[in-house]
Amino acid sequence: MSVVLAAAATASPDIGGDLALQRVLQYLPFFVLGLRLEQRHFEALRDRRLRLLAPAVLALGALAAYWTVPRMNPDWLYHRYAAQELGAPGWAGVLMTLGMLGCSVLLSAAFLSLTPSRRTWFTALGAGTLYAYLLHGFLAKGAHYWDWYEGGFVNSAPGVLLVTAVAAAVAVGLTTPPVVRAFRWAMEPRLEWFFAPEPPSRAGRDRRTAAPGA
Repeated sequence: MSVVLAAAATASPDIGGDLALQRVLQYLPFFVLGLRLEQRHFEALRDRRLRLLAPAVLALGALAAYWTVPRMNPDWLYHRYAAQELGAPGWAGVLMTLGMLGCSVLLSAAFLSLTPSRRTWFTALGAGTLYAYLLHGFLAKGAHYWDWYEGGFVNSAPGVLLVTAVAAAVAVGLTTPPVVRAFRWAMEPRLEWFFAPEPPSRAGRDRRTAAPGA
């Protein structure tokens, strides 16, 4: 049902951008899938055959991304608009949504199949992905504002590879503990003060009021 809603939203320009409803509906399948997944699903991804195929899947995904960037409207990837708002018919939006959902699930599965189950030096970085997701936009907007993407070198093959390496380094850097500590007050503020204190349980009250040795 969430996939149907996402596809229908892509073909429905009347939804508009209020409350980011387009993004809510088009991303809905990912949230539903996340709620439905269980540990056994992640364990199934560790099948040896899948782990052998995963690098090829990720490599093909990277090649496809580099090929499509100059050939399609990048607004498709932000899930903010209906197909008609991007100059395409509604049916194209439905097909594009289904295709991108399928590719996203496939690439996510390939990535997770290669993720080690043991604790490693980069395990802590996984807990900081929210910071990379929210903070990288300021750097990306700054790069556009200062016209860093307009130079001839940036659009050459070596420039594309350099930008990719810098983007990867920035993404990793934004997940490191120093960045997490510096921005935790904004990203994950402590809100205990906002909620009423939980009343003590009856069992706890009984223990406190019972006579010593009772």
